Amino acid sequence: MEPIIANTIKDIRGHIASARSEGKTIALVPTMGALHEGHASLFHAAGAACDYLVASIFVNPKQFGPAEDFDRYPRSPQADLAICRDNGVHVVFMPETEEMYPPGCLTEVSVGKLDANLCGHSRPGHFTGVATVVAKLFNIVAPDKAYFGAKDYQQTVVIRRMAADLDFPVEIVVCPTVRHGDGLAVSSRNAYLSAEHRKQATALWGALETVASLVRRRRPPSSEVVAIIREHLAAHAPDGVVDYIQIVDPVDLTDVRTTKRAVLVALAVNFGTTRLIDNVLVGP
Repeated sequence: MEPIIANTIKDIRGHIASARSEGKTIALVPTMGALHEGHASLFHAAGAACDYLVASIFVNPKQFGPAEDFDRYPRSPQADLAICRDNGVHVVFMPETEEMYPPGCLTEVSVGKLDANLCGHSRPGHFTGVATVVAKLFNIVAPDKAYFGAKDYQQTVVIRRMAADLDFPVEIVVCPTVRHGDGLAVSSRNAYLSAEHRKQATALWGALETVASLVRRRRPPSSEVVAIIREHLAAHAPDGVVDYIQIVDPVDLTDVRTTKRAVLVALAVNFGTTRLIDNVLVGP
């Protein structure tokens, strides 16, 4: 089934109103395009839980900093539509920038301290851009459920908080990170990696797996966990430049000194101009 394409807010609301009139439940999967297996897994989960599946494809300029890769962010609309078609998407919302941010648009959504740590430290303003566009999508689509991937863990925390604070009647569903056979998290940015950097990038998950096992066994101090990850990356990803390696509380994203409770082990590493993130959640 070919998905319907809606380019305006009026059109997408019309299609959703029609689905609602038939008693259908609505799922939303927000994306920036360059779709891959990770997005397909979100489509599958959403389609299994709801009657009408909406995907948004919008490269949001507000979540890119001045020195980031907005202009070269991969755009593949025809391939994206094929993936939507093959994975049961009913309607694709593909607005132009002016549709989402018309002249005179001033309002932004900030989530306070949740964007101060991890990626927020090196990408100021990023999560304000994320929260703003997702709030607009929730208002436009009014989904019953919205689906996100666990690789972008900080993003999911920000969106949960934003939805709760602004009283959006939507259930946030976070799905497991999809990985290649060698462990590298599936990401649109992997396409930027050279063959050598692609090989080295597998060390991110290798390091996380190693320390997750260690934390479960003996709950070492966070400083030891960070040191082990740095040693692993130095040995297996010598071209990688570490942005951060942090052990944080999985609820409020603040740094923790001990791993005796549930922790999120998160990292970001640059290979040339390509920035990769990954994480592992270790329970108490």
